Amino acid sequence: MKIVMIGPGAMGSLFGGFLTRAGEDLWLVGYKKEQVETICSAGLTLEEKEGPQAVPMKATPDVTSVGKADVVIFFVKTYDTEKAVSDSLVLEKEDTIFLTLQNGLGNEEVICKKIDRKKVMLGVTGHGATLLRPGHVRHAGWGKTFIGELDHRITERALRIAQMFCNAGIDTEVSPNIHDQVWSKLLVNVGINALTALTGFKNGQLLDYPETARLMEKLVLEAAEVARRKGAHIEEDPIEKVRKAAAATRENRSSMGQDFDHRRKTEIDTINGAVVREAQPLGIPVPFNQTVTDLVKAIEKSF
Repeated sequence: MKIVMIGPGAMGSLFGGFLTRAGEDLWLVGYKKEQVETICSAGLTLEEKEGPQAVPMKATPDVTSVGKADVVIFFVKTYDTEKAVSDSLVLEKEDTIFLTLQNGLGNEEVICKKIDRKKVMLGVTGHGATLLRPGHVRHAGWGKTFIGELDHRITERALRIAQMFCNAGIDTEVSPNIHDQVWSKLLVNVGINALTALTGFKNGQLLDYPETARLMEKLVLEAAEVARRKGAHIEEDPIEKVRKAAAATRENRSSMGQDFDHRRKTEIDTINGAVVREAQPLGIPVPFNQTVTDLVKAIEKSF
């Protein structure tokens, strides 16, 4: 299959590196000149426990130069989803699959405004990655990946993509309840991302202090109540799930933390901000999520 990865940030580079190393025909499409030029000239430096490895990759800032794709994977920031979808339309053929592995709520709706819902799939991943510099990504934590159809059917194409991911070392399962998985991943992001951004901590450090551990719990409990009221089925104890995720990605700096480090706009509106937005019509008070959302947005204004 010909794969096009839109958004070679930390996670896009990580997945792109894994898939390319496994022999897949993959293109990275990015809008940051230095990142693309570095990958084109020296390959992607993929750093794991065994040490760094250079992975030769194809990368371009011009999506029109790639041709048609079998699978398009979105790994851009949520606020860039609309542009990424518009740009990716030139890649579309009759059976192209558009898969989002992005954080937060709302990506499905944005994508389906321009792409037939039958061509769209959702996914979430528990992997952690840190972009150390252009063209150099560190794999900072392992976790399971789930993908699924919007209508919750187990299809041959979903199984084929999952197998491709597994062959590349990305443990992946096709979920018949992918929307539940999206909410489950949101709870992890809600408990970790804003707190690491505001404190400067790595993910695992949130567990080391009673104050941040307590705040994590409050944020997640609020979000879990909203998720349940929205009809999501949360199987695992959400607090324990977030603690496990923080421990598994202990040395990782969350994506929002990395955004703060580089004084960039964050995805707060589709993570803790999404909890606030979804809670309002339900009449559910979410003061902790409201507070961290306000704090992150206020600090963003100083960038």
